[in-house]
Amino acid sequence: MSSERLRGMGVALTTPFREDETIDYDALDSHIDYLINGGTDFIVVLGTTAETPTLTPAEKHEIACHILDYAGGRIPLVLGAGGNCTRAVVEEIESFDRLAEFDSILSVVPYYNKPTQEGMYRHFSAIAEASPVPVILYNIPGRSGVNMNVDTIIRLAEEYPGRIVGIKEASGNMEQARNVITRRPEGFLVLSGDDSLAHTMIGAGGDGVISVLGNAYPRQFSEMIHVSLDPERHEQAAPMHQRFSALYSLLFKDGNPAGIKALLHLLFPDYHEVLRLPLVPVTDTTRRALAGELLS
Repeated sequence: MSSERLRGMGVALTTPFREDETIDYDALDSHIDYLINGGTDFIVVLGTTAETPTLTPAEKHEIACHILDYAGGRIPLVLGAGGNCTRAVVEEIESFDRLAEFDSILSVVPYYNKPTQEGMYRHFSAIAEASPVPVILYNIPGRSGVNMNVDTIIRLAEEYPGRIVGIKEASGNMEQARNVITRRPEGFLVLSGDDSLAHTMIGAGGDGVISVLGNAYPRQFSEMIHVSLDPERHEQAAPMHQRFSALYSLLFKDGNPAGIKALLHLLFPDYHEVLRLPLVPVTDTTRRALAGELLS
């Protein structure tokens, strides 16, 4: 798998639910078509935006297989496969007989138990050695409670070429992102995990974004990302980036994916604004604010 297939605008896919909280596969299929037709470069399946902590193992397996079959090779697919028990993650990877049909897995820094840098290194080494497809690291200290530092990222990238192929960098620390970009081996992707920082990170040499906003506006947001990636047109993307400025904050005001599900319901009334506890829908105030920021 060429890492070039995972440059540009990837979307962290939501999981649509019916009113009874069962998975709405009709809405899921329509959403996948909307993303593909909108120019999305790749889709991340079963990331945090998919509410994976509230999905059963059987549901996750069913969703992954359904998306493989429905997408039918029309777009690169990345599967979320992470956790805070290394053995359990490795067993999950080894037991999924269709994992090789994905282009890559996205694996988060272990959360809650706060491993050291050496613990992170050994965790991802075990995953890289078990996975039949390349691994994208996911650094998000706001959720995991600990940051994977630059030395650890580069150590993994250099020791597992072709097996650990990139990072979704969501620390919010642009100095760290720039250091990874400067020190990374050839072909190692640096993808923004924050929509609001994507334009800036690409300007520093990054390769794109794994986006939440792209669920709602794939065509407009992918256009901004692609213009940003073109060195001759990068500055032309600045006003395009500013167009989304209010949405960047509103989508996360009441948590993710509550914000994006509210926006999707505003755009597509058949997409139910249903979340599983402990997540709840956005407040009426946030919903009205989102309605006032709809793009034409």
